[in-house]
Amino acid sequence: MSIESMTSGERRAVSGLAGLYVLRMLGLFMVLPVLSIYSADLEGATPALIGMAIGGYGLTQALLQIPFGFLSDKIGRKTVIVFGLLLFIAGSIVAAMSESIYGVIMGRCLQGSGAIASSVMALLSDLTREQMRMRAMAVVGISIGLSFSVALVLGPVISQPYGLEGLFWFTALLASVGLAIIWKWVPTPQRYDKHRDTGVQKGQLKKILRHPELLRLDFGIFILHLIMTATFVVIPLRMIELDLMVQYHWIVYLPVMILSFLAMIPFIIVAEKKRKMKPIFIFAIALVAFAQLLMGSLTADSRIALFLLLFVYFMAFNLLEASLPSLVSKLSPAGQKGAAMGVYSSSQFFGAFVGGAAGGWLYGAWGIDAVLTTCGALALLWAVVVLPMAPPKHLTGKAVPLPEHWRQDIDGFVTKLLALPGVEEVVVIEEEHAAYMKIDKAYFDDEALAGAIA
Repeated sequence: MSIESMTSGERRAVSGLAGLYVLRMLGLFMVLPVLSIYSADLEGATPALIGMAIGGYGLTQALLQIPFGFLSDKIGRKTVIVFGLLLFIAGSIVAAMSESIYGVIMGRCLQGSGAIASSVMALLSDLTREQMRMRAMAVVGISIGLSFSVALVLGPVISQPYGLEGLFWFTALLASVGLAIIWKWVPTPQRYDKHRDTGVQKGQLKKILRHPELLRLDFGIFILHLIMTATFVVIPLRMIELDLMVQYHWIVYLPVMILSFLAMIPFIIVAEKKRKMKPIFIFAIALVAFAQLLMGSLTADSRIALFLLLFVYFMAFNLLEASLPSLVSKLSPAGQKGAAMGVYSSSQFFGAFVGGAAGGWLYGAWGIDAVLTTCGALALLWAVVVLPMAPPKHLTGKAVPLPEHWRQDIDGFVTKLLALPGVEEVVVIEEEHAAYMKIDKAYFDDEALAGAIA
């Protein structure tokens, strides 16, 4: 079904919330490629504190992501999203007006405290029909990936004439545009429902935290974003060492991000269509380790080598960034994807915080090469953790309403669903009048489902 098949309200919801994600991600990530350069002149700046400034947003984001999701169930999605955007604007203003590294750290932590990702995804679920939801999620996911690439290009471009202060004022402006989008463009749902595929339900977290395969993925996204943030503590400085001034860094990032994004697409196709997810996954982790270890041993005249290794690293990063959520979806029990993604997202942001803090400290103590070599060693550790993982079944989640005439015979309803081709798991949530299934799309038949529940 094409995106044109969405209703006008669904199209507004998807475009508006994807745009909101882009604006917020731009605001968080535009400072990554320049903060370690410009913040060195701030009062009290040390490598360790600069690293805290780079990764500080991750700590508050990790701590508040799930609580904000719970809060949005009680007081409304839009209220929480607006509050989160106001916190983000406040953090941007604090950072823009600061003359010390401590003020920038405070601003970055305030930016991260506007932890609205789970609330945005829940609102998207409220505003889209079940049959449109996966496509809507895919649009938002693509927008997040593109915003990261755009941010790496825009950061050096905007900061060159306006400095770090101007960059933070620009992020405040972007969040203000987000406020206009959420109030004027995104529809307001008639009711707020709890969606187990996008929100965390109380009582599910303990089950998710005991799931060994999901814990491997949580560890993986923690390491991936630790490495990413630590890399941006030192790679801008490595470019300066190679006589590439900050105003020209975008010339490196633009082709690297475009080519790395295109290069990872064939691997995604092979992983999904040929069902080679695990070998492709381990291959990408190995590429991260390879790129990091070699970047940590470059000589002073290795500009071309750095460009090539950045391409390899970002291709692997993009591949892993796309594969990990897919694996979480495949491995999470029926009806518990929201909880699994909540823990996963918190792990991701906590990794960003640790990467910034540890990367800054390592750089101050032992230099650029130590940071990159450590990142390579962590990627190798990640590969070791992943090796025992069972090849994932290629399953996806699907929710269906519980028909009125089946509510007196739930066991019979579950039995009938499990008998359908491609259905692996079924959980019925009576209070939601819904059944959550894990299905193999290669064998699943929507017409057979319609006949079973008629």
